[in-house]
Amino acid sequence: MALTDTQPATRKQEIYNRYLQLLDAHIAELKRGMAEDTLKIEDFAQALFIHPRHLSNTIHELTGDSPCSMYEERLMKISRELILETDDSIASVARHLMYDPSNFSKFFKS
Repeated sequence: MALTDTQPATRKQEIYNRYLQLLDAHIAELKRGMAEDTLKIEDFAQALFIHPRHLSNTIHELTGDSPCSMYEERLMKISRELILETDDSIASVARHLMYDPSNFSKFFKS
């Protein structure tokens, strides 16, 4: 019985850790300008061979946050870094991160 009780937690932790690896790799690609597209939760779930809802539920259960909020948090961090470390305009940073500049300004201000 104890083995069964620990297996789900271990699998959930594995999903969480792998999601963080994929997320950090994607954010790094965005920062370098090497990403072909922005990834969605469905893309991360597909890479993990799980349903998007299962990914969302697992992340929320372990952290209290959604995968989307974790993505946005990291995106905000990298946005700030690019704005502070480069002479690029906010619109240029937005395009670099594959955002529409007008939507990015709203996102960045919130």
